[in-house]
Amino acid sequence: MTETKYGLHVDLNVPYEAALERTTAALQEQGFGVLTSIDVRQTLKQKLNRDFRKYVILGACNPPLADRALQAELEIGLLLPCNVIVYEREPGTSSVAAMAPLPAMHIVGNADLQDVAKEADTRLRNALRRLEAA
Repeated sequence: MTETKYGLHVDLNVPYEAALERTTAALQEQGFGVLTSIDVRQTLKQKLNRDFRKYVILGACNPPLADRALQAELEIGLLLPCNVIVYEREPGTSSVAAMAPLPAMHIVGNADLQDVAKEADTRLRNALRRLEAA
């Protein structure tokens, strides 16, 4: 797993469709449901007539964590749900990345969110590690 200032990333040696299916299952194992799915490729084709790689943005939500976050900071909904992307690097290989909750919640400046952010971070890391190990 690699990290950026705002994300957690893994590369997979599986086709895009398998990566998407495995990602959804790994998120579910960590208590996240997928509330939204944005097909970036389809959207760019429809709106701009532009071809793009297979790429989806998943809006993942863990309801107990979301509830705790909203109780601590009502406008935290601006940063919810946790975004997870799945995209095709080249045929037969994919990448999965998740928003890094700690930096995202840190910008809010509410110390009551730190425990929620830590738990979300742990759960997302567990999901990505599972994908790497499979």
